[in-house]
Amino acid sequence: MAGILVAVFWAILVSFLAVVLVRLAQTLRATTKLVADVTEQAVPLLADASATVRSAQTQLDKVDAIATDVQEVTSNASALSTTVASTFGGPLVKVAAFGYGVRQAIGRRTGSEPEDARRQVIVGRTVPSARARKRNGRSSRGPKD
Repeated sequence: MAGILVAVFWAILVSFLAVVLVRLAQTLRATTKLVADVTEQAVPLLADASATVRSAQTQLDKVDAIATDVQEVTSNASALSTTVASTFGGPLVKVAAFGYGVRQAIGRRTGSEPEDARRQVIVGRTVPSARARKRNGRSSRGPKD
């Protein structure tokens, strides 16, 4: 009787191990298929990624060249504006000062009021100038001789 029990137990153990081995074989086949599919899809993706990186590097090189050109143009424009300012700035200031002096001299000679006396600001309001008073028929100095 003991031999039959051991034989039945042994048969159950062998059947259980056979089922486990069959399931393990199915899992290994599915894993192998999955790895093959991933490999087939990964290689083209890596090739596309490599091409994209190369294209981006080309574009960055172009942008770098453009930035260098812009920097050169900016420095040239700065040098040009400095040259123009030094060439024309001094003489223009002198001409403007001379013109202002001539206007002041002519104004004093004809007896007209200086510009500062014609218009004054008093606590937020403007006093009308002599020209505006004359235009309205009012003169602050009286009739002229």
